[in-house]
Amino acid sequence: MLDNEEFMLETSPRELTQNPLRKIWMPCKNGHIAQRRVCMTNCPTLIVTVGLPARGKTYISKKLTRYLNWIGVPTKEFNVGQYRRECLKIYKSFEFFRPDNEEGLKIRRQCAMTALNDVRQYLSVEGGQVAVFDATNTTRERRGTIVKFAEQNGFKVFFVESVCEDPDVVAQNIVQVKLGSPDYIHCNTEEAIEDFMERIKCYESSYQPLDEVLDRDLSYIKIMDVGRRYLVNRVLDHIQSRIVYYLMNIHITPRSIYLCRHGESDLNIKGRIGGDSGLSARGKEFAKTLGKFIQDQNIKDLKVWTSQMKRTIQTAECLGVPYEQWKSLNEIDAGVCEEMRYEEIQEHYPMEFALRDQDKYRYRYPKGESYEDLVQRLEPVIMELERQENILVVCHQAVMRCLLAYFLDKTADELPYLKCPLHTVLKLTPMAYGCKVESVYLGVDSVNTHRDRPERM
Repeated sequence: MLDNEEFMLETSPRELTQNPLRKIWMPCKNGHIAQRRVCMTNCPTLIVTVGLPARGKTYISKKLTRYLNWIGVPTKEFNVGQYRRECLKIYKSFEFFRPDNEEGLKIRRQCAMTALNDVRQYLSVEGGQVAVFDATNTTRERRGTIVKFAEQNGFKVFFVESVCEDPDVVAQNIVQVKLGSPDYIHCNTEEAIEDFMERIKCYESSYQPLDEVLDRDLSYIKIMDVGRRYLVNRVLDHIQSRIVYYLMNIHITPRSIYLCRHGESDLNIKGRIGGDSGLSARGKEFAKTLGKFIQDQNIKDLKVWTSQMKRTIQTAECLGVPYEQWKSLNEIDAGVCEEMRYEEIQEHYPMEFALRDQDKYRYRYPKGESYEDLVQRLEPVIMELERQENILVVCHQAVMRCLLAYFLDKTADELPYLKCPLHTVLKLTPMAYGCKVESVYLGVDSVNTHRDRPERM
């Protein structure tokens, strides 16, 4: 029993204070601001890939990990093949994967358990929210072991199975991805392909796909023939629905994404942020040069997107092609600091200026936005970019940084300082496990709007 005084202390309203960085009101304990961690999962999630070799499991794992980290969900990939390479050092041949190779089975099982132990460390100790367990996991017995492991540790499990019967797609995946593997660094192309095809056969005899009846209690998505069809079963929570939504939008069609900022604006020349000014004389010159550049590229079925702000629309008008306006692509809202110079912000809002330098990604302008807000706003754009083929996005500095960070797998700490100069086009070509970037300066002078990370906070 509590006495009256203790009872009053426990039930009286606690003082509220505002965290100036996040602009969130929260209970104050012992005079200190409570630190609240944003968590999008009610318990850690273990994503488990399923499928024969050369079915795009690692491609899916890497893209999914990159996407979840970009939207703010701490995620890490655990590739069992990498554990096997670290254990064996030297790969000899497909014989290692034969179902009757007892020594090989023992090593593979040991590598899988080591990876799962690292998963436990990441999700239970290091604060991760999602782990991607990238392996074949082709037998019901192996998947049962993983489910039991997850239950013992309080993790939810979501399976991602990739099924592909198209021999051309499988062959293309082997050539594009597997031949670059450390396993085949000392083999010629013909030997490597022959060995890998034999490796696939080693798994085919024991492969048990996810079954609509036998596995009806599991949560999973089955991706058939690189996205021609999907089967989704028992999606249990928000994070699983986000995963399904993302996986149903990605594709592997070769394409290029062109990113550039609008031409130099009148406010750029004055060193003022935000606003909705038109193009300067040099900005108009850039717009014409961009139109010629795009025409010379001879890009098939090119789509063009802009924001709803004057400077991007004026830039796109010079392209001579149809374009779509996206409100989501509007520049970050600087709130009360709109159309101010950085020197003026430092003079009039010294605390805000200092807070932004301390954590530029999470800092939210008074009555405005943060980069973290901007990432959430841009998620529909990323989804649509994943669905499209060749596209040009004419946008703004902060927006371009967010889009670039997604494709290049940059951290929240790196994102606000990515260099996206005016009058420069970035050509992004998605590859198997990453993205190739080509920077093309179009030769029209402009002011430099980049502000480096301060050395002293």
